[in-house]
Amino acid sequence: MQPLLVLWDVDYTLADTDGVGRRLYEIALEELYGLAMPRLIQSMAGRTDSAIALEVLTAAGVADAPGEVGRFQDVLSARAPELESLVRERGKALPGAAEVLAALARPAYAGRVVQSLLTGNVPAMARVKLGALGLTDHLDLSIGAYGDVSPVRSDLVPVARRKAAERYGTDYAGRATVLVGDTPSDVLAATVNGARSVAVATGSFTTGQLADAGADVVLADLSDAARVISAILGDTAGA
Repeated sequence: MQPLLVLWDVDYTLADTDGVGRRLYEIALEELYGLAMPRLIQSMAGRTDSAIALEVLTAAGVADAPGEVGRFQDVLSARAPELESLVRERGKALPGAAEVLAALARPAYAGRVVQSLLTGNVPAMARVKLGALGLTDHLDLSIGAYGDVSPVRSDLVPVARRKAAERYGTDYAGRATVLVGDTPSDVLAATVNGARSVAVATGSFTTGQLADAGADVVLADLSDAARVISAILGDTAGA
């Protein structure tokens, strides 16, 4: 079996945190500028915090919004741990998420499958969301690619590959990288970088929309662990 880098999306792929991310934005806007969260034109689904922060700051009327993104994200990161109890109260792991993460960490895949994140969240928020729900045990968060890197999601894939290659001494180019996510943006990020994509219709997009986006495999959810693992391993299983 060829070595495989599996990069998981967070929101509505592994977890539903019921708007906790939006609450973090509200806290940061109030703290820095004394402003309320504006109405957004675009959905947050599939976007990175770099892109969302720019839209939020612009819509809120913050002067020099592009120049303020870094400072704003610093506050997001600093305040994220304060929301851990809210994630525990309101959030939930999606069906099958914990089981699939654990299954891919079995001895049979040791040294062959590495699991991490490719998420629009800033690192601190990703850790809070998944840590509070017990979903971090089998993820190497140190090699993940996060939403503070770029407003363009596809830019995150080379970041995760480089980190993984440096840590594990393995080349995860091409289809040795698999992105698992719930939006067309996840699919596009995989396609642009020659990676494989497994899309799950657990967010706001249907199986048809995800198939039309070009996903290699589309699943209704993660509840059938054997099917999910087969989809992730794909054409590398016998390599």
